[in-house]
Amino acid sequence: MKKLVLASVMALASLNLVYAPTLRAQADISIKDPTEYNAYNTASTQADPKAKAAGLETFLTTYPQSVVKTIVLNTLVDTYWGLQDADHTLSASTRLLQVDPNNLKAILYSVVIKKKQGGGPPVDNQALDDAAALAQKGLTVPKPADTADADWKKLTDAAYPIFHSAIAVDDGTSKKDMKAAEAEFSNELMLYTDDQSKSAGLQDTLLLAQAYGAPGPGQDLVKAVWFYSRAWDFAPAAYKSKIEPSLEYNYKKYHGALDGLDAIKTQAATTTFPPGTFTLTPADTPEQKIHKILISTPDLSALALADKELVLAFGAKEDADKLWALMKDKETPVPGIVVEATASVIKVAVTDDARNATPMVPDFTVNLKTPLADKDIPAKGFEFGLSSKGQAELDGTYDTYTQIPATDTVSQSAQIVLRDGAIVPVKKTVVHKPSPAHRPAAAH
Repeated sequence: MKKLVLASVMALASLNLVYAPTLRAQADISIKDPTEYNAYNTASTQADPKAKAAGLETFLTTYPQSVVKTIVLNTLVDTYWGLQDADHTLSASTRLLQVDPNNLKAILYSVVIKKKQGGGPPVDNQALDDAAALAQKGLTVPKPADTADADWKKLTDAAYPIFHSAIAVDDGTSKKDMKAAEAEFSNELMLYTDDQSKSAGLQDTLLLAQAYGAPGPGQDLVKAVWFYSRAWDFAPAAYKSKIEPSLEYNYKKYHGALDGLDAIKTQAATTTFPPGTFTLTPADTPEQKIHKILISTPDLSALALADKELVLAFGAKEDADKLWALMKDKETPVPGIVVEATASVIKVAVTDDARNATPMVPDFTVNLKTPLADKDIPAKGFEFGLSSKGQAELDGTYDTYTQIPATDTVSQSAQIVLRDGAIVPVKKTVVHKPSPAHRPAAAH
């Protein structure tokens, strides 16, 4: 999933989360060994965070089974987090979870760090999977019996949106499951207040828009437009220009034009999710567009060859048959690139879609009236043009057409077959030599 970073607006705020049972435990646990107690006290009372962390690590190495091991690891997690030392925060959190598997703070910090590591570049799918697995666990951790409701709410209010975000990113990036990603991003944004969604939730509002815009079973361009608009509304000025092309692309893809988009931006600024009554007027279908072209074109025979093919490929049967009635049995030049040729059949790519397909595909087949000699068979890639422009021309008479459905690699098209084909070679320019100048007789 493509990610657009929105600078400090999207940055995770520094979390100072105190796990209440740990603080209470400090009053209840006593170290019996005076040497161990002095080592713990010396390390834990260091004013310098780096010295404190080093002292506590030394303490754990010396007393790996200390009764205050959980307390020390909790302190290390907080100390490393305060130092913005991601690697050591993750290490301390991992060790803390080994002795306290339901420590929500350790789960939260691990999720934050692994999600960031997985985001790359390059993307690390395993790190994203690990973050998502921890996040799933974090959502099920029960409240400790001796934790006050207010303390637990403070912690879960910070943690749960981050957990849903990590699961969503893993779904969209690692698992390529956009529908699942959409559900998790939505779960996350539901946990934010309206003001929080404009700041902490804004990055994932954009990712939700990208998920809805992605091709596949989860695509919903109406919702993509809403969430792109919402992200654009509250993004810093420098990032609006990065969001706007995607917003306009999805809106135009669904609606067909940009009229009305400003009103949607204004509406999206009022609420995180679109109201149930929110709709967009869809653009005309290809059939509808073609029907309008035919109505507005007085002489259909004057349409360019590529436009005729477009009508035959995408038009409703009634419109395509109407045009074909004018074309059938009419002779026409067929300017295009040779895709395949034999002595009796030449297949060419005429329209841009046919020419630009990989590999190139023929959309016109010309059955020749008289077979060609081997030396006259055109090579693959040779381009026929118009004899009026001094180019080799391929002519034929319209015979049949068939609509060809789209595939994963080729757009919908029409296969047009012509009969009585013939090649009009390039006319050689005849150079006329000037008559010899007449010399007058010499005077005597």
